[in-house]
Parts: sequence; structure tokens; C-alpha cells
Amino acid sequence: MSEIRYIDKSVRELRGVGEKKTQSLARLGIATVRDLVRFYPRSFQDRRVRRDTALLPDGEKAAVVVCVTAAPTLYRKSRTASVTRIRAADDAGSLTLVFFNQEYRAREYHRGDWLCVYGAVRRSAYGVEIIVEDVVRTDPDSPPTGGWTPVYRAGEGISSREIGRLIDGVLPMALMELEETLPASVVKNNALMPVREALRAIHRPVDEEELALARKTLVFEELFVLTAGLALLKRRGNATRGLCIKAVDVSPFFANLPYRPTVAQQRSVEEALRDMTSGASPMNRLLQGDVGSGKTTVAAACAYAAAKSGYQTAVLAPTEIIAGQHAESFSRLLSPFGIKCGLILGSTPAAEKRRILESSAIGDIDVLIGTHALLEDRVRFARLGLSICDEQHRFGVLQRGLLSGKGADNLAPHTLVMSATPIPRTLALVMYGDMDISVIDELPPGRKPVKTYAVGEDMRPRIENFIRKQVSDGHQVYIVCPIIEESEMTEGLIPVTEHFADLSTRAFPDLSVGLMHGRLKAAEKAAVMEKFRAGEIDILVSTTVIEVGVDVPNATLMVIENAERFGLSQLHQLRGRVGRGADEAFCVLLSRGGETAAARLKVMCATNDGFKVAEADLAQRGPGDFFGSRQHGLPVLSIASLSGDTRTLHAAAEAAEAYISIDPSLSAPESRPLYEAVNRMFTTSGAADLFVTL
Repeated sequence: MSEIRYIDKSVRELRGVGEKKTQSLARLGIATVRDLVRFYPRSFQDRRVRRDTALLPDGEKAAVVVCVTAAPTLYRKSRTASVTRIRAADDAGSLTLVFFNQEYRAREYHRGDWLCVYGAVRRSAYGVEIIVEDVVRTDPDSPPTGGWTPVYRAGEGISSREIGRLIDGVLPMALMELEETLPASVVKNNALMPVREALRAIHRPVDEEELALARKTLVFEELFVLTAGLALLKRRGNATRGLCIKAVDVSPFFANLPYRPTVAQQRSVEEALRDMTSGASPMNRLLQGDVGSGKTTVAAACAYAAAKSGYQTAVLAPTEIIAGQHAESFSRLLSPFGIKCGLILGSTPAAEKRRILESSAIGDIDVLIGTHALLEDRVRFARLGLSICDEQHRFGVLQRGLLSGKGADNLAPHTLVMSATPIPRTLALVMYGDMDISVIDELPPGRKPVKTYAVGEDMRPRIENFIRKQVSDGHQVYIVCPIIEESEMTEGLIPVTEHFADLSTRAFPDLSVGLMHGRLKAAEKAAVMEKFRAGEIDILVSTTVIEVGVDVPNATLMVIENAERFGLSQLHQLRGRVGRGADEAFCVLLSRGGETAAARLKVMCATNDGFKVAEADLAQRGPGDFFGSRQHGLPVLSIASLSGDTRTLHAAAEAAEAYISIDPSLSAPESRPLYEAVNRMFTTSGAADLFVTL
């Protein structure tokens, strides 16, 4: 057995790293030396210039060397919140050092101690303060320590400085063993630096210019590896033989609809059926459409074709509420043709579940709908030919793969995944790079755009009057709040529990007001939504848990509190809960954010097109997590931003696709480092098992 290389050794073997530090590093995703050198700084502190206290810039970060002039004072705001203040000075003036939730600082420093301090400067009527980010003991004549200092994401039991020291210790030897992932031609054509140089520079840059090039290189590398991996997945999927669904005439299905299908719906069905009847590789298609665009109808048409060809369909939904809604929709659309639908949930009684499982196993159920319960080993199909996954981002590659293993004749079933999250085309390249995409870009006839208004707090009395009018007209109302309960970190935001209490006792004591939030048990949430759906609740006060939920056509008004705190795409998803019936619908964005927030929210008032909203959201928010939470099943990105690095994303994707076209399986010797990098990246997402060891 060959000896483990230094770069792949456990951090536990490093000097000064005991069991506790190993556990702390593991919580940060650092298990090996390779992980450590790939743990990038989140920012840099510029300590190259020492400032006099009198010249500290308000609102900026700076380094200063000061002497403690008075005993520290400790203020406890609660059991878990405290502020330690220390008076200090230099020859130019005095200031206060402020430490949040660091009570030990009151015992650590004493009058006469000289400290080098770095932090954010705050000037007020009470004098100059520094919100301390870093502090070390020093002497009065020393310059600020650290120069241009990297700041790493700290963890429980380990500080940024400790991580920096560990990286300093391993970097020289690790770089000697590090493979150059990017082909030399790619580095040259894209004006990058070798990855080894970039890794050194990202941790210890000489200047801003070198840091910028290092980041560009590592972002490019990460996106190159990601898109190469997705291209591999897609090519290997295309190489797999799929079930051949018979060419079925779906015109009877369309003729039975209570409305005329849109051109986009018909086009999407044609694209899916072309995949399903090809007899080549199994379909792996994303059906992307705005809220209410008719994705369920397209999915049901595909299930119709599968059933008429003698195959079963599995429909995977993210929640029991949505699974129940799908069961109703599919039954309504398919039962006229003798196609039987079944529903299986975690809460299904044992006897009923046993009957459904037996029916599915012998083929008596044509379409089986459920939540994660569908993925259990005991759920079997006689001839599974199609799997439909709703809200694609809720399920990972591995979870969808579990359904693929239930296909008829040991062949992978066709897969259709649906998403109501409009995604800019610049991001769809990466988000769904292993899939073909169908887009429903028009709404069914009769659907009216939701009238949207962005208003300030002064309009609250008029809004409450409008809520009452909507209810008196026989309609229902959603009111969305950003948080469940108020805390020090959420001051100024309206908590759903308090708002519910206020509305149900002060504003609408004569109406039925319901409460919904994420801390309720699943059964409680289901009961509340069922009451709202049945019309027993007039006003539902909720957090964003209703963002993807039950279709309530009678809900005609949504009021979103603290709208300035939401991304535009999330606001659009929330808005999609209303306007699902024939009546006119409204969305009111209540904001406390002033002119800046009002200008941002104008996009929502100007368009109901989810793709235009998504593009604006991407442009406004810049770098950051565009989706609000990581997409399940995708590798975690360490340095690249899917929303902030779109230009680099395009260049990396084109380069990766060109390279894969030359070496489709990455089997050439020079491709080995890239293949290993792909395998490592996808291991974190549960998709590594899809890559066959070469």
C-alpha cells in the first residue's frame, strides 16, 4: 500500500492539533491538509498603516496601537449577550475598545497594557469607539502587526488566527504536491495564473492586483471543475439505455382539459415525449415555469403517455400538503381515461399503506404520488417508466437516483423534474448542467397578472381596511412576516407570533385569523393549511413556509411585511400564492427601508414575469447566495459565487465543454488531476457514486 501523501493527511496529524481542534476543523469542513489549503480567506484586514486615534476614519476599519487607561467594564444584557468596554489612548487622543460577547476580555487586559487593535471605527457624541475584530499585545513603538492579514471563517473552538497559523505551516509542502487541475492551454487562453501560485497568493498576497488574479484563477478553476463534472454526468446519462415509451397520441388528454393548453405547454410535452420515445438514453429533463404556468398539466400528459404505454409513474413531492394536492390534480386529469392514481405518505395508516404498496407492486396503480416515503425500499413498482420530481431543488441527485433504481426491466426510468423558481439563463447553465431544459414562458388563458404595490408604514391603516374589504367580498388573505419571534439580531422586523396576536385581537377580532410558521409540527401545519384551503380561515398570518404550498384560488391578497428584507425572487414566489383563481388579485409590499428599498421593489410592481424578476434580482444583489439557501444535490462552492461570477462562469463552462469533447471520460493521463478534482467535489453532494472509477 502506497504511503498517504502529505496533502491528503488528516489535520489530526499536524503539530498542535489535538482531538478538540480536529473536531472544530471538521465542523468547518476541514479534514485533510488539502481541505486546509483550500479553506479560503473570507476577507482581508489592511494593517499596513498605523493610524493615530485622532485620525481614525468614521465607518471604516483601521489598525491602531493604544494603551489601556482604565479598568475594563462589563455590561451583561442577558445571559448570552454582553458588552465589554475598555478605555485606551495614544498620544493623539483616546477611544473605547468594544468587545461583544467576550466577557473574558474584562479579565485579560489591565491598565498600562499596550495593544495593537484592528476593527471598525464608530464616532458618536460619546467619542470614538472601535468594534474590535482582532487584538494582540504589543509595545508603544511597534507598528501594527500582520500587514495585510487574511481573515478566515472561525468556528467553535478555533479562531481565524489559529487557522491562519495552521495554513502557514502546511502551505509550502502542500503546494509542492498539489496537482495543476487546469490544463495549461486553459490557463494561457484565459489569462490565469497556475493554480499553485494562485493558492499561495490567495492566502498571502503581495498586493491587491495579485489577490484579484489569484481569486479569478481559483473561481475559474472551481467553476471549470463543476461544469466538467456536470458534463460528465450528462454524457454518462446519455450513454445509458432508456425505456422506450410507445409513441402515444396525447390529443385526447388535451381535449379533456377545461381550458386550451398554451403553446409553451404543448411544446414542453412534445420535447418530453420525444425523449421518452427515442429508445436511446433515459429522459433527464427539467420543466421550468413560473408559479401557475401549468407545469402539473405537462407532467400529467407525460404520465398519460407512460400509462397508455403500459408503464407506471412515480411523483415525488416535497411536503405532504403538496403531495395531496398533486394526488387530486393527477386524479382529476387522468381518471377519465381509466388511469388509477394512489397517494402514499409517512402519515398514511399502516393498513392503507400496505394495500397501496401491494397495488403498486402488481401494477394496479398507474401513478403513485408521495413524499420521501416513495424512496423507501419497500415501495416497489411492476413497471416504473417515469419519475416526476416536484420542486427539484428540494431533492438531491442521490435521492432522485433512488427512484431511478426502481425502473422496469432494470432500466432507468425517464425523469422529469419541475421547478417554479425562475432562474436566469446565466445560472441555469450550472444549476441544471446535467439536464435538458423545457421552459413554460406563458400563463394559461384567464390568469390575470397580480397587481403589486410597494408602500410605506404610513399606509398600514388603509391596508387593514383593504384586507377587511377582501374578506367581506368573500376572499381570503395571506400576511407574510420575515421572522417567528423577535431577538436582538432581528430588531425592527415584524415577528409572526406578535403580528398574529395583534391582528386577531385588535384589527380583526371578528374574523378568523390563522397562524403558520416553521416551528409548528408537520401535522399542525397541514391542519392549518387545510382549514385555510377549506375557507375556514379568513386571514393566514405566516412566515415564508407558504412560499411553495397549497393552491388556494380564493386567496386574492398577499401582504408582505418588511418586504425590503427579502430577495426579489423570493417575493415573486410568495406573490405566486395569490391570483390562482379567476378573481383579480393583489400583492402589497410593506417596507420600512426608505427610498433605496422602494427603488428596488419597483421591479416587482413593474412586471409579473418571474424570469425578468430573477434577472433583476441577480443584478441588484450581486455576489451571494441567489437562492437564499444552498441547492440540495449540488456541490458546495468554496470561493465562486453563482450569481456574482457569471462572466467567469461562462468562460469556465465553455472551456470545460471544449475539453470534455476531446476527452469525454477524462481518461487521458493529463486529465487525471481534473477527474480526481471532479470526484472530490461531487463527493460532498452525494453524487460521487455516479462517477465510475477509471
